[in-house]
Amino acid sequence: MTELQSYGLRLLEPDAGAASRRGGAGPSDHKAVTVDGHTIMVPVHTGSARHSPFVAGAPDASGRSTITRNAIPIASVAFPKQPRFYALQTFDGIPYSHIATLHSRDVLATTVLQHCIRYDHRDSACQFCAIGQSLAGKRTIPHKTPEQLAEVARAAVLLDGVRHMVLTTGTPPTSDRGAKILCDSAFAIRAAVDLPIQGQCEPPNDDQWFARMKASGIDTLGMHLEAVTPEVRARIMPGKATVSLARYMKAFEAAVAVFGRGQVNTYILAGLGDTREAILAMCEKLVAIGVYPFVVPFVPISGTPLQDHPAPTPEFMRSVLEPLGAMVTGGGLRAADIKAGCGKCGACSSQSTYEAA
Repeated sequence: MTELQSYGLRLLEPDAGAASRRGGAGPSDHKAVTVDGHTIMVPVHTGSARHSPFVAGAPDASGRSTITRNAIPIASVAFPKQPRFYALQTFDGIPYSHIATLHSRDVLATTVLQHCIRYDHRDSACQFCAIGQSLAGKRTIPHKTPEQLAEVARAAVLLDGVRHMVLTTGTPPTSDRGAKILCDSAFAIRAAVDLPIQGQCEPPNDDQWFARMKASGIDTLGMHLEAVTPEVRARIMPGKATVSLARYMKAFEAAVAVFGRGQVNTYILAGLGDTREAILAMCEKLVAIGVYPFVVPFVPISGTPLQDHPAPTPEFMRSVLEPLGAMVTGGGLRAADIKAGCGKCGACSSQSTYEAA
């Protein structure tokens, strides 16, 4: 799975299974693929995927497909089906898929505010970010209201068995850095349906927001570092780097005190320039605090400044994930114990398989 996520996958039938994701916030240009009963998100729209040695044939009558590597069959896979809630729309005609989308096979995800104060300016934008692409492509709407999110979440649970939800947001021009938007959204969703929720935002200026987010119905919190050294942060995400690593660490400590050990997560994108040693050193600090570090291979997204930046090699990912699996397990943190969100889903990285090993 590590190699598949590093190289990507060529599809002989691009429309197989649920619709793939293009652009938007977070890891994108992926399609959900189930291998040996484990669903992962695999790059299919990237430059590396177009030249990948892995090729998925057209699904058969049962929906299964064979993956080959250099024309040699190596695995039988399946593609999760298009969710039924995608066929619905709100009373004012907005497709449910424009409000929230299915990730992996049972995770509902949405970007509540589809704009970030950093995105439109070259000197502040994260170079890997494509948050504006899905909006420009009219595949989403600028701001999902709490009422819309509650309506779609309830339908996704009832029709498609969704088990948890991710609420992320672009950073607004306010000191709470999106925490209030997440609170309003989570409160409405939890009033409509019993669905575990992860909220994701930058560290707010006031640590009191952590208690407010917890009280609103958010079960786990993601505050994503992406890069772990000051040099890489300043080069890759100059605006976000103005929120210092010291502030992140203090925010992590305050958030763990509210949400509990393992219920605060952070994304780390391997392949942006941080060394293996730097990533593992940061992970060691995070585990000691009680933060679950979720290390994901960087995926270059078309249309971003890093579209031609190479993805990390499978060897590099294994060199990080093997010791990290032992590290988080030794620290009493496991993906299976996370209540909601990206770390629990685990589809964008093979990290959880190293924990099991």
